[in-house]
Amino acid sequence: MAGRTDNRVVIAAPLDLVWDMTNDLESWPTLFGEYRSVEILEREGDRVRFRLTMHPEPDGTVWSWVSERRADRASRTVHAKRIETGPLLEFMHLFWEYREVPGGTELRWIQQFQMKPDAPVDNAGAQRHLDAQTAKEMRRIKEIVERAAAETPATGAPA
Repeated sequence: MAGRTDNRVVIAAPLDLVWDMTNDLESWPTLFGEYRSVEILEREGDRVRFRLTMHPEPDGTVWSWVSERRADRASRTVHAKRIETGPLLEFMHLFWEYREVPGGTELRWIQQFQMKPDAPVDNAGAQRHLDAQTAKEMRRIKEIVERAAAETPATGAPA
């Protein structure tokens, strides 16, 4: 059975701001603590193919992979998948959902994946790691987006 995570965070900011900031791939090295760089490989409409590179691990290992995202602003969803799965994953599919809730915008990430049989960790271990890392990244994103919301004048407010 494949692994699956489902994580949510409520960000005290308007949906459009949360959408814009979290879908600005070029800003991901600032928005996410784990990414060193993003290289856009191809854009076509709402589809983006890109390379993510993480910060080096203590032993010097650098992880990098190619992913593809399709953002649908009308439905407030993003579907993504890893194109290059690397040595550990058979597949990784991600679903992002945005919705207005009391107090701001709920951002939800669902990750479905399958570890390769010879990976050093199984699906359960990967799920524990992804849940912990996702929670950490969501806290960081919440903080950064809420700071931006506090610094952005309300629409229609007198100058």
